[in-house]
Amino acid sequence: MRPLSFLNLASYAAIVTATGCSEPISVSSSLPGNASAPVLKAFVSFSIELAFFPDFAGNLSVPNVFSDNLLNNLGNLTGTKPYIRVGGNTQDYALYNASLSVATNGTYNLSRSADYPTTLFIGPSFFESYATWPDTLFSHGFNLGNNQSIGRETLLATVPLACKALENGKLYNWELGNEPDLYSTSSQGPVRLPTWNESLYVSEWLNGTRTIKSVLAEACPNMTEPKIYGYLAPSFAGTNNHLNPVVTWHDDLDADMDIRLISSHNYIGGATQPGVTLQGTLMNHSSTVASIAPQLNESRLLANYSIPFILGETNSLYNEGAPGLSNAFGAALWGMDFNLWCASQGIRRTHMHMGTDYRYASWQPISTNKTTIGTKPPYYGNIAVAAMMGNITAANVSISNIPQSSIYDASYAAYINDKLARIAVINMREYNYSTNGSSPSPRPSSTYSFSLAAGYGTQVTVQRLIANGSDAIAGITFDGYSYDYELNNGKPVLLKNVTRGETLGIWGGVVTVDVPDSSAAILKIE
Repeated sequence: MRPLSFLNLASYAAIVTATGCSEPISVSSSLPGNASAPVLKAFVSFSIELAFFPDFAGNLSVPNVFSDNLLNNLGNLTGTKPYIRVGGNTQDYALYNASLSVATNGTYNLSRSADYPTTLFIGPSFFESYATWPDTLFSHGFNLGNNQSIGRETLLATVPLACKALENGKLYNWELGNEPDLYSTSSQGPVRLPTWNESLYVSEWLNGTRTIKSVLAEACPNMTEPKIYGYLAPSFAGTNNHLNPVVTWHDDLDADMDIRLISSHNYIGGATQPGVTLQGTLMNHSSTVASIAPQLNESRLLANYSIPFILGETNSLYNEGAPGLSNAFGAALWGMDFNLWCASQGIRRTHMHMGTDYRYASWQPISTNKTTIGTKPPYYGNIAVAAMMGNITAANVSISNIPQSSIYDASYAAYINDKLARIAVINMREYNYSTNGSSPSPRPSSTYSFSLAAGYGTQVTVQRLIANGSDAIAGITFDGYSYDYELNNGKPVLLKNVTRGETLGIWGGVVTVDVPDSSAAILKIE
């Protein structure tokens, strides 16, 4: 992995944050020193809670076409469909029942979690869900949390089923255990003693992965080949919990040299944390920078292993998000800033976590007694990030942060094969369309100017991510398109009442764009 570098603030001029102010920002035409290493294919990817994977994917009899349409939309922008990590907390609750006639049978214990079952059995038909999304790669998460005999029996029984389901090019990577750094301290109930430490974890993980490989050698021998066999690890919840991720590497976690991606988890805050707000927590660039800083430090400390660093699970607010925050349009703007910031700092891929009825989910895959099936605001942030990246399979794509003076502004440059191609501007000043039923106030905007080198022609094209306000949960568009379930089952529908095809002139090498509060714009300058 290319070493991460700190922002070179001196390379940029002052930011313009209000109409008619200050000097334009100078944007390099070639890859600047603070740009990231090229992102990996499928940078915009997802993590799906194991207990709810059959809801999202369906089965061979009733595949979830809505979900597949949404994945295809992203794949059409980036050149490959998102990679799907199937895991989360419930992977460490999942036990196998060979006689189960349905994919899953879960029991909720409300004192532990109201959002997912903490007693979970999966049956043979669970693995059928891996066959419903064509041209999609998956990681399957095995249970490390249960270290009793039934846990080992589950591992031995499910490895053959998982490998048969993921043969023929469907495997992304394997994963063993979810957030083992919390095993001895979990609020859902500890599954290890207080003496749990890094060396014990490494011993268990190596024993488990070696067991997996031995079973694969019998059931799917071709999947033990080095170019196929590998893991996401260590999948810790963070950098400062009971186990230290760097210490696990010093304790020889990768003794078998089969870790393909260093995976860490990140949430910007907690759903019930005091003081969490849309403006102060999500629509706030400094909050994102502070949240990701520990992972960036971890990636620097592990850079000598030359293994790409990713976020294998991430989203806005842990505990499945908060209504009015994680499911509002402001969360789409946060997601755009968060993902582009990660990309600009050398995090090579992000997996946005989802589950049925989760407030921060990009879409609700089925209707339940809690939530209606549909495309949710965060998905539009995913689309905007994918559009900013472009076809990652056809060229090297690197992202560079363009520093701003306000914590409510963020901007980035995308470089295609080291040449400037796009600029993204995110105005995160909160604008609420519906406040206590009163008439909405006029919507302010900010003006941003960028100085470009010669050779970029006379105009740029603008694509806008916009809704009625940061509190909107519907009526969202990107570049004039809606991806709502109700319109065409998640396929893009061009709306007639939305401005599209907007162009801006380049005058004296400077392009200027107005961006309404609580919206974003991408300038295509290829």
